[in-house]
Amino acid sequence: MNKGITRTTVITVGVIAIAVGVIWVGQGMGLIPGSFMTGDTKWLIIGIIVGVVGIAVTVFGLRRPKGSRSGS
Repeated sequence: MNKGITRTTVITVGVIAIAVGVIWVGQGMGLIPGSFMTGDTKWLIIGIIVGVVGIAVTVFGLRRPKGSRSGS
């Protein structure tokens, strides 16, 4: 498997998790109306957890080596 694609995929998944976490935090806090999640503390907590996991996954992806060059 191509390490560059895997690294990019890991970073993308992390960034998406951060975005979803931010949205859920906003809904849980009642800042984003129009959903069954609006104002529900449970979604605030879930959003924080998803956001933190997203940050960890993104940092992991950024810290991974870009891949070794063949022939070295």
